[in-house]
Amino acid sequence: MDSGRSSDTSAEEFFLSEDDVSDVFPKSPRFSTAASTSSVPSRDFLFPFTPYNIQKEFMSHLYLALDEGQIGIFESPTGTGKSLSLICGAITWLRDFEEKKKKEAQDILDKSSALDSSCDSTLNDTLQPLVASTPTEPNEPDWFLEFDKKKALGEQAQKIKQDQERNMKRDQKLKEMKNDIRQRMQFKRKRKSTTVDDVAIKSTHDENANTVEGGKSDTTPVADDDNDDNLVVDEYHSDEEVTMFETEEEEVDMEQPHVTKIYYCSRTHSQLSQFVHEIQKSPFGSDSKVVTLGSRQNLCINDAVKKLSSLSMMNERCLELQKNKKKEPKKVEQTQPKKRAKVNKSGCPFYSATRFENFRDYVSVDVMDIEQLVETGKEMKSCPYYGTRLAIPEAQVVVLPYNTLLHKSTREACGIKIEGNVVIIDEAHNLTETIANMYSVEVTGSQFCRAYSQLSQYMEKFKSRLKAKNLMYIKQILQILGRCIKALGGKMNAPAEEQQLGPSNSKLYTINDFLFSTEIDNINMFKIRKYCEKSMISKKLNGYVEKYQPSVKTAEPDVEKTSAMTKFLNQISQKNEKKENKKNEQPIPEMAEKEQQHVMSSPLQHIEAFLLALTNADKDGRVVIHKQDLLSQSSIKFLLLNPAVHFNEVVKEARSVIVAGGTMQPVDEFKHQLFSSAGVTPDRILEFSCGHVIAPENLLAIAMAHGPSGLQMDFTYQSRDLPRTMDELGRILTNTSNVVPGGLVCFFPSYDYEKVVYSHWEKTGVITRLQNRKQIFREPRKANQVDQVLGQYSACIEKACSEGNKLSVNGAILLCVVGGKMSEGINFSDNLGRCIVMVGLPFANIKSPELKEKMDYLDATMPAINGRRPGQVHYENLCMKAVNQSIGRAIRHKGDYATILLVDYRYARQSIQDKLPGWIVQRLQTANRFGPAFASTSKFFVDKRPKLPV
Repeated sequence: MDSGRSSDTSAEEFFLSEDDVSDVFPKSPRFSTAASTSSVPSRDFLFPFTPYNIQKEFMSHLYLALDEGQIGIFESPTGTGKSLSLICGAITWLRDFEEKKKKEAQDILDKSSALDSSCDSTLNDTLQPLVASTPTEPNEPDWFLEFDKKKALGEQAQKIKQDQERNMKRDQKLKEMKNDIRQRMQFKRKRKSTTVDDVAIKSTHDENANTVEGGKSDTTPVADDDNDDNLVVDEYHSDEEVTMFETEEEEVDMEQPHVTKIYYCSRTHSQLSQFVHEIQKSPFGSDSKVVTLGSRQNLCINDAVKKLSSLSMMNERCLELQKNKKKEPKKVEQTQPKKRAKVNKSGCPFYSATRFENFRDYVSVDVMDIEQLVETGKEMKSCPYYGTRLAIPEAQVVVLPYNTLLHKSTREACGIKIEGNVVIIDEAHNLTETIANMYSVEVTGSQFCRAYSQLSQYMEKFKSRLKAKNLMYIKQILQILGRCIKALGGKMNAPAEEQQLGPSNSKLYTINDFLFSTEIDNINMFKIRKYCEKSMISKKLNGYVEKYQPSVKTAEPDVEKTSAMTKFLNQISQKNEKKENKKNEQPIPEMAEKEQQHVMSSPLQHIEAFLLALTNADKDGRVVIHKQDLLSQSSIKFLLLNPAVHFNEVVKEARSVIVAGGTMQPVDEFKHQLFSSAGVTPDRILEFSCGHVIAPENLLAIAMAHGPSGLQMDFTYQSRDLPRTMDELGRILTNTSNVVPGGLVCFFPSYDYEKVVYSHWEKTGVITRLQNRKQIFREPRKANQVDQVLGQYSACIEKACSEGNKLSVNGAILLCVVGGKMSEGINFSDNLGRCIVMVGLPFANIKSPELKEKMDYLDATMPAINGRRPGQVHYENLCMKAVNQSIGRAIRHKGDYATILLVDYRYARQSIQDKLPGWIVQRLQTANRFGPAFASTSKFFVDKRPKLPV
């Protein structure tokens, strides 16, 4: 067809049949997958079945990276058994490493024993390779040096013996517990009933004395109901002050040395549960010590805490319950009952050191996911959140979310020690952005105003009870809050929702410039951070807000003076109105209730994260002030530009770091922005990328540059809204839906563009033509509606495929958005995703001040990449990573098959194709005309039809 043909030609002319075309179009060059060039010795790995060759290669390269302490970048498409390969490769190395350490320890014991029984002339030769030489005086006699070395070796041997004895006792205890649990589980199946004793718990008299009588979870001490002591900040001394909780953690660490372990982290709890299930099914499931960490939202079993909707509120309530001061109850009259004299010292009935140890031992003998840990905690009446943390030191594999490992303060609070251990980060395609977002903080004008008002009233109420140093720091925090409100153009003593500002604008500052412009450069942010950590001022303030619910200060309006009788009558009238309103009261919507609870909490803890961010180096971050029409909508945001500064500690301390994912391309971003910036040399980085397990004929990938009328498919910002472009896209989908069975998933660059195209198609009749063959579903903006849409989409496809040619409708079309709810974590396997259509290239808004600053930062701090500016490369990488995640939703197992249509002329560029996954690039074809592309698509699905018997 002629590419210059007018676009107003009748659309029906371009709805092609299978017989209309028979051309063969040119194919893009094939690309080899990137893999390490190091010679990797073949090894035998325990595997639940005979592994594919790519799985053997994956495990061999992984073993090599762990053994040599390298940084590994591993790409393995979904459906190739990546999780199982990670498990079997990593645990095999860990066991070999443990055996090696045992042999080395045994050698030391043997040599030490030989030294004790022999004093021949070979003494020095025996000691030399075992004990490192230390600086000594040149005139010291040989016998003294030999004695010193022998003593050091003896001490080392003695420590090894103690460790062996402790481990033997521990292993014997766990073995007995495992046998006991198995017997009890068999008994449980027969009886179909269980008690706390069924899970091998022995409650001691002391433990029962530490809980509320009768086992009721009454978490409120009777004597302290009207006391505000728990809301007042403790006296702040100096940097030497150590909290009781920190001291306890140090004592636990001294008693429980950490073994070498593997930390595995992923994005979501469902992905972590899936990984744990893979361990359970693997050959290592029965004898590996695995513990799963989670948030209180997932692990808490205290109903008084679980009912809170906000995670921050759950955290604060939990800490309040366990850190209630042990006070003497007020004297009560003898006539009052004494049954409530016993008050739970910790405030939570599930917070008990003895039960934590029982829980730790229990989870050490069996591999459990989050749900199983919660059920076990309920049966044992022990908190899974703290019980799992106690199990970390002896665990071989620790499974945890991204934030727990990558956020330093969270990592330290959980007792996670990465020094000398292995870190595996799965689903790491967005690791750079994840770290940057984790340490980037945005505070709204409403939050600043609420925090200022609440903290002012808190200081006023407890002014006489606060020590001088506390008052000094609280006044400094108030000064910071006030200056930030002023920087947004607002006032301190008025609700943010009522303050109108000027026209909307954004202004960007370096950290130092922001401190100077707001006139808070004279305040030591490091001391403020230390004070917030030690004093727990945000938690105290949150307790004050929950109890007294102070409102934002406003100017008091002039009111008419009324008599006491008038006031009394008004109060009676208001009470009657409230009673009447309660009868007609409607249930509060879920979102409104959450917003109400959020408003009643204090935002100071969130603001503390912003103050912490201001302690970053000036070159590593920027501060953006966004002014909107209202102060409540305006915000100040800290933008982290250099994520390597926070990833650096992980890379330096860990023995080896592995980042893995189904689509890791483009990998240059990991090497330059994370590893190189963290000081990793190129020779320490190992790259491995494997192909897919599917047969070559099970994937057809086409870069489509032109539509049925010959119009170039140009979805740049300037051309994508043109009617002829949207009409041509409609013709492509209409033709394709005629030959694609089952589900067709079409990805748009944004929600707004999807809405524009859909509205245009409704007016031009494209929607009607599409619905003749496939029912249309659209991705919702609200997350709580996603499951419903997916369920309807799946049911429609199942019905169409089960009834075959009896229906005119052959499946469904799902219109999705790149970066939306369905572009990650959703599997469109088999009939759910027989064709993936990618519309255009989803480039980010180049005018965004945050993106522009990030690009400028990269240009200024990083060398050119293949002659191109690093900022421009980063801009393309953001786009292509989003594309790779979306098109990777199809082809989820070995027998799956699908087509991928990349609709935009720019996909024909070599620079774009180089950033696609290797297993897709190997099968990618570039279509200069639509006819041949349509013919190949049609033939692809004709060949997949089941062969009828002759």
